[in-house]
Amino acid sequence: MEIKENEVYTHEETQKILKVSSSTVTRMIKKGLLRSAKVGKQYRIMGKELLRVVSPQLEDAVGKAYNKARNWAHKEDS
Repeated sequence: MEIKENEVYTHEETQKILKVSSSTVTRMIKKGLLRSAKVGKQYRIMGKELLRVVSPQLEDAVGKAYNKARNWAHKEDS
């Protein structure tokens, strides 16, 4: 799937493009790793944001944030 820079994507489309769960997309938005606009109760993400996230410079930051959130979630379960 090609990401178009000036296209607007929904939460679900973003999830499919990034191949992550819905909660991971929401976590990325809330952590500020993925900028979005909220329209009503739904998020809208620009294609250029998706391109920025999949760039090699941010890959490490996204991975660290994901692991930190995952570790936090697992501590809550214990």
